[in-house]
Amino acid sequence: MSLDSDVIVDRRRIRRKLTFWRVVAAVVAILAVVVVGVLATPGARGKLTSSSSIARVKIEGLIRSDAERVEALERLEKSSQSAAVIVHINSPGGTTAGSEQLYDSLMRLKAKKPLVVVVEGLAASGGYITAIAADHIVAQQSSLVGSIGVLFQFPNFTELLKTVGVKVEEIKSSPLKAAPNGFEPTSPEARAAIDALVKDSYAWFRGLVKERRGMDDSQIEKVADGRVFTGRQAVELKLIDALGDEKAAVAWLEANKKIKKGLPVRDYKLSPRFGDLTFLRTAASITLDAIGLSGIARQVEQSGVGQAVDRLSMDGMLALWQPAASN
Repeated sequence: MSLDSDVIVDRRRIRRKLTFWRVVAAVVAILAVVVVGVLATPGARGKLTSSSSIARVKIEGLIRSDAERVEALERLEKSSQSAAVIVHINSPGGTTAGSEQLYDSLMRLKAKKPLVVVVEGLAASGGYITAIAADHIVAQQSSLVGSIGVLFQFPNFTELLKTVGVKVEEIKSSPLKAAPNGFEPTSPEARAAIDALVKDSYAWFRGLVKERRGMDDSQIEKVADGRVFTGRQAVELKLIDALGDEKAAVAWLEANKKIKKGLPVRDYKLSPRFGDLTFLRTAASITLDAIGLSGIARQVEQSGVGQAVDRLSMDGMLALWQPAASN
């Protein structure tokens, strides 16, 4: 009996030691991956790998205000390492303010270096605001572009609160302060105030497209109803300039901007948001795998961390394409 107790105690001691060393190994692995990722990722500091090349910039996912991205574009603007810039866009848009910020940054960059946009799959709403900073836009035949419009969305929990018997009380300085708030029926005055914001932002977006794409009133009327268009349709509607991919963009630069033929195209990665860093996803995967949660580890490694949270946390006026299937 005593022998059995000793065996059990020894097994528990061994198990505790094994768990301890697993955690230690996971922590060491995380530190190693993070250090290697920071040192090995030239884009984290916004540097090119060649002094004679065309810079490739990628703008993907939801667009928000991002000071680090603006700073990276400013460094590219001042750098003598790149002869031109090709911006790849695959984005449904995001906040109106963030899209405007990115558009302004690319306009400043374009004033210093030839710039072409390549629509990889989607340049809708705020993504299209970003795209029209370029003087030349190319897209695949099946790419989606457009969605010229803005929206202001807010949930209303009034009926739900009635069901659960909860009432939210508030004291505010004026009727339109923090309105609409989602806890009471939206007043006509609050709805009119938000409607005025939406119409003003839409007029800005519409006017920007009209100016940048050289459209007249009848042409902008055809494309400014919020729809997206395929690349094939977008050429005819003057939303883009040509069908093609990066090779077509390079050819245009060589033919129209006197860029030397044969220059390599090198990645210039904009600083990603902390939660989106690939090496951090890898580190999280290693940690989960080390403590026996390999199934969750695979999911973390394969998916972008925080995408759903990003969609829910976007505040303010949106220039965002949201097809019903993705909501």
